[in-house]
Amino acid sequence: MSDAFPSSADTVVIGAGVVGNSLAYHLADQGREDILLLDKGPLPDPGGSTGHASNFLMPVEHSKEITHLTRRSIEQYEDMDTFTNSGGLEVARTEERMAELERRVQSATAWGEPGRLLSVEEIEEMVPYLNTDIIKGGFYSPGAGTCDPLRAGEVMRARADEYTDGGLTVSPNTTVLDLHLEDGAISAVETDRGTVEADEVAIACGLWSPKIAAMAGVEIPLTPAVHQMVSVGPISFFEDYEGEISFPVVRDMDTQMYERQHGNDLEVGSYQHRPILWDVDEIPSIDEAPLSPTQPPLTDDAFEQSMHDALEIVPELLDDPEAGVRHEIDGLLSVTPDGAPLLGPLQDVEGLWSCAAVWIKEAPAVGEAVAQWMTRGWSDIDLHGSDINRFYEYGNSRQFVKNRAHEGFQKIYGIVHPHEQWQSSRPLRTSPFYDRQDELDARFFEAAGWERPQWYESNEDLLERYADELEGLERPNEWDSRWWSPIILAEHLHMRDEVAMVGDMGFGIFDFVGEDACEFLEGMAVGRIDVDVGKTVYTPILAENGGFVSDLTIVRLGPDHFRLITGGAAAGSDRAWFGSHIPEDADVTMIDNSESLCTLGVWGPSAREIVQSVAEEDVSHEAFPPYTAQEVTIGEVDAWAMRLSYVGERGWELYAPMGQGRRLWELVEEAGEDHDIRPVGMGVYGTTGRLEKGYRLHGHELELEYDPSEAGLSFHGVKEADFVGKEAYAEALETEDAATLCTLSVADHAPEGGEPRFMLGGEPILDDDGEVIVDEEGRESYVTSAGTGPSVGKHLLMAYLPPEYADEGRELTVEYMGQRYPVEVEIVGSEPLFDPENDRIRS
Repeated sequence: MSDAFPSSADTVVIGAGVVGNSLAYHLADQGREDILLLDKGPLPDPGGSTGHASNFLMPVEHSKEITHLTRRSIEQYEDMDTFTNSGGLEVARTEERMAELERRVQSATAWGEPGRLLSVEEIEEMVPYLNTDIIKGGFYSPGAGTCDPLRAGEVMRARADEYTDGGLTVSPNTTVLDLHLEDGAISAVETDRGTVEADEVAIACGLWSPKIAAMAGVEIPLTPAVHQMVSVGPISFFEDYEGEISFPVVRDMDTQMYERQHGNDLEVGSYQHRPILWDVDEIPSIDEAPLSPTQPPLTDDAFEQSMHDALEIVPELLDDPEAGVRHEIDGLLSVTPDGAPLLGPLQDVEGLWSCAAVWIKEAPAVGEAVAQWMTRGWSDIDLHGSDINRFYEYGNSRQFVKNRAHEGFQKIYGIVHPHEQWQSSRPLRTSPFYDRQDELDARFFEAAGWERPQWYESNEDLLERYADELEGLERPNEWDSRWWSPIILAEHLHMRDEVAMVGDMGFGIFDFVGEDACEFLEGMAVGRIDVDVGKTVYTPILAENGGFVSDLTIVRLGPDHFRLITGGAAAGSDRAWFGSHIPEDADVTMIDNSESLCTLGVWGPSAREIVQSVAEEDVSHEAFPPYTAQEVTIGEVDAWAMRLSYVGERGWELYAPMGQGRRLWELVEEAGEDHDIRPVGMGVYGTTGRLEKGYRLHGHELELEYDPSEAGLSFHGVKEADFVGKEAYAEALETEDAATLCTLSVADHAPEGGEPRFMLGGEPILDDDGEVIVDEEGRESYVTSAGTGPSVGKHLLMAYLPPEYADEGRELTVEYMGQRYPVEVEIVGSEPLFDPENDRIRS
């Protein structure tokens, strides 16, 4: 391991906390041989969050991605002999929290992590110093524990040096002054010890990451935030126990606090206090800070209630006359607009990567996954929820970050509904339809900053019209019906019977032009792209392992002109993926039209009559066949139309310039009055219509760990042209699937009587013995999507099932909120449950 500062390095990692150390170690393990790891602070503790974090790891989250990252991190800490398996306990003071802990058990089972509910008596036996008079019960995570991230950093640096045969250079006390670019790519890192040329640079310096990214003209959207912590000791109760921790880490969830033993001390941490956000430029230097830059003094008034609550739950410990406050800080950590890490390539600068906003409990696995991404293009654990490009071009402003961080800080220990909507910094992105939708009393949900109606209160009259069809499908339980309305189901039925308009979907829209555009896109997609002008191609986009990067539609607009349309939530990451694969010498230009074009869907039995009445062109079945696209003139609006549907109905997606979108809406709305056209929300488009047709959704059914054969999307076969992931894809088609995506229905919503319940997604699928189903690849079966299908009169679920369970008519069980519900396999594969021959779309 060298400490001589080099003039060049293949890879520079900025930040030598646990995240940077992990990234350097795993890059070395992946074959990188020349790595510079630098930090402005000293080692082993350079002064970031690694040095003051409470260092406990609670593996179970409602996010599969974060749960798997934490489990993998625990495995790595164990391998480095820096993990103590103490177990972890989350206690509830309220019945509402107990229901949330039942959901925690549900998630643990779904993601393959052990966990169970404990009674008050069991808690008292496990943690005798808790005041159990004030709690209702708890959730026990036997895999939880604590780690030593500073010692882990030393181990990882030593291993990186070994794997590179001395090719690791570690440079502490080194300040980055600037990042140099050349032709849009990273070229060098300028420091106070000299300038080092570099082919790739990873920013892994925690809450300082935005400051470093700004040197390259890009943004990493996070803000430093205070997490208060005090350490009280010596506690006489702990004197009879050896080691750092002998009892489970306790999280007092309703007060948003934790209490954990640390030798003879008790650490009390709080997220209960008001959000206290810092600006990165306000953080003192190492020389100026009394303890470290990320450990400013405790804000006493903000901690008063927390100390009161801590005294209430562990009075025996904190009332110890020998104990006193030994350490108290406003510990600084990184908070992002949605609480998830910020990982992946910063697409505006080639060779620049983000590995920021990572907690101690995920750090080793994040370093491993990002190293895999950097070296081979994909990671074993799908990181789509942490991809930094999810905020591209809308969520990077300082005000947005602070507003969302302020709101999100209060969710860290909160009870967060899976469909809960952010309230701050809205509306941000609106279509030209927004004002009219607001007049119609739309209930807006947000996706990638776009305001999209989920349903319309103005359609409440449809509930009476479809009362018979909706009987038994409404949700009496408040949790099940939160962020939902039965109006969605009525809107769906109206669309099936008459006609509906949906917009804007907030698509990512990218045009590719140039002589090499066809060849380039052919090499990116599973489907054949060299088709006739006007043809549409729905296609998976794969990584080299054959797993899903995305799924989208590509349309040929001309010999050298193609349009790619993808979901709004995936737009930033898809833009980065395609942009990073364009060869330097290729005649291909990518044009982002996402903010330039609006989209209005018109679907239903009467769609053709309405569109024809306002279109100058012939839109008959013969003149405008399904799965084609062409230019149309709608009244005064020059538009572009695609005849396809995500809801399984005859109709079109109409695209128009944003400036003409309001007029497009008015023309269609007026033309549809005689047909009782109704605007319907994304609840129909994204859930009810989609599930009845068995359409897959990226990030739910489609992830890196599943391939198109398993997902039922192998209808393209294997084309002659090479494309990313072709070898793995072809192999998958030749081998038996370890699991197949199936559509299931709930057979009984109240098997034990009482209130009917409706699954929301993420629930484990159980076998006849009540055990979660696991395929031969070690993947648990769980509900990837859930929603009611009004036209089939059933609540529908999608899930991957191994071959022995993937039989139509097979009865299984789903665990939901502490109870088990019978379900039946309706469809194996991709055949739609509703209109299986697709007669409606093709008519």
